[in-house]
Amino acid sequence: MTAPRHFLDLWRMDAATLRLILEDAKTRKAARAGWPKARVDADALGVDRTLAMIFQRNSTRTRFSFDAAIRQLGGDSVIATATDMQLGRGETIEDTARVLSRMVDAVMIRAVSHAAVEAFADAATVPVINGLTDKSHPCQIMADLMTYEEHRGPVAGKTFAWVGDGNNVCASFIHAAAKFGFKLVIAGPQRYWPAPADLAKGPGLIQVSEDMYAAAEGADCVIADGWVSMGDADYEERVEAFAPFTVDEALMATAAPDAVFLHCLPAHRGEEVTGGVIDGPQSLVWDEAENRIHIQKSILAWCFGALG
Repeated sequence: MTAPRHFLDLWRMDAATLRLILEDAKTRKAARAGWPKARVDADALGVDRTLAMIFQRNSTRTRFSFDAAIRQLGGDSVIATATDMQLGRGETIEDTARVLSRMVDAVMIRAVSHAAVEAFADAATVPVINGLTDKSHPCQIMADLMTYEEHRGPVAGKTFAWVGDGNNVCASFIHAAAKFGFKLVIAGPQRYWPAPADLAKGPGLIQVSEDMYAAAEGADCVIADGWVSMGDADYEERVEAFAPFTVDEALMATAAPDAVFLHCLPAHRGEEVTGGVIDGPQSLVWDEAENRIHIQKSILAWCFGALG
């Protein structure tokens, strides 16, 4: 039996496949211009297919965008939290994967532990998609790059500045830099820099600094995220440490004149970003959120074997 196509981390994927997914998403979005949101795509490649979605963490964009994605492909979805399932009562992740593989055509899992997603994928016989773990968020970064390219052209050779925590989203940006050929400059308190293992996955393309103005100088894109992620227990310490790292109008002014601002949301106005930036003319966050639908349709298309 052919091994399923899993979408777990960007660093595992070859650059040509990621580019293929990105271009397919652009094509799919353009083809739907002016359509009702519930109309099925012309190729309807999700017909007779069901996507299961498992949520161990709260979700707005991941939940709604994946549900919209499979529906626009013509398929169906089944959504459950861990507490809805026997997974929340002690059934192993591997047994859950084996059972669901008999019932659905693909699984998207938003999990607490990256190791759990890897174990799920190892046991599954259908494609598994990482909808977020403590270590990475690959679907989000693909939507981010799609959004940048819609407005500013190819990311290759550009400079992206990440301001804040070296978290799971930052890690996936590092992984993406090596695949798409852009420079990533990360600014934040040193004790919250990304893990060395992640930094090693972007050789020659990644810089880290405690100076956010130096990081943002001349950047083509400035990115922020929440200072406290789900599961972090050190809220007060983080808020104190990141207080000097708010993306404001003064910081954006040091970036390139046509620089854009991205944020995966939810945003905390007045913390990691000011309202003037996130609601201002350089912000692409609403396109970024919508593009989760389109990129995830193309990820599903690849998982189903319709791409590449």
